Amino acid sequence: MGLLEGRKAIITGGGGGIGAAAARRFAEEGAAVAVLDLDGDAARAVAAEVGGHAFEVNVARTDAVIDATHQAAAAMGGLTDVFNNAGTGNLKALASYSEKEWDLLVDVNLKGVFNGMKAALPILREHGGGSIVNMASVSGIRPTRGEGPYAAAKAGVIALSQAAALEYGPDIRVNTVSPGFIHTALTDFALQEPTYREPLEERTPLRRAGSADEVADVVVFLCSDLARCVTGHNLVV
Repeated sequence: MGLLEGRKAIITGGGGGIGAAAARRFAEEGAAVAVLDLDGDAARAVAAEVGGHAFEVNVARTDAVIDATHQAAAAMGGLTDVFNNAGTGNLKALASYSEKEWDLLVDVNLKGVFNGMKAALPILREHGGGSIVNMASVSGIRPTRGEGPYAAAKAGVIALSQAAALEYGPDIRVNTVSPGFIHTALTDFALQEPTYREPLEERTPLRRAGSADEVADVVVFLCSDLARCVTGHNLVV
């Protein structure tokens, strides 16, 4: 049996990168999976690959997330796990961010997590509890230059998740995962250019970028019974 045998999971931002890797790993470990993504075609492609369900949704829209979450739970016959992974980023000097750019970063990265939890928590409790993992970032712990709004949003995700862990235990566990520099399609440009890659690797204890699969493995762990006594924790990858 897999680590997530019989579980029913929602993954936001599941159409690519870490989200798609998580969808594959969840399915490999025996879970039914619902893939939510702003890119409906990408969501459908990953869902088809893992035998899951696809929903096109903007996580910044509260009503849309609530509706998609209810539809996903109905399609799977319940809900036990949620990985609020959807996110977006930017890199520029703080004072040069426009209000629109600020709103996008905070709405997707922080409000999107709030929406995912708001939608899922009552359903999880109705079905006997479960696990929520929210995507944070090492930038939420130690901000980097150019990522002010993103870092602030990710720090907010950590605090929001710890608050939820206090409020919704003992039957619902809530944790965050904070990746460092991970190789995905969005970061491939930096890894292809030595002037970017080498300083990043030098500052990383393992002297390399992580992979989406390595983050997905940690999410599987946090949702599994191996982490049954872990809640309110921010796990750095």
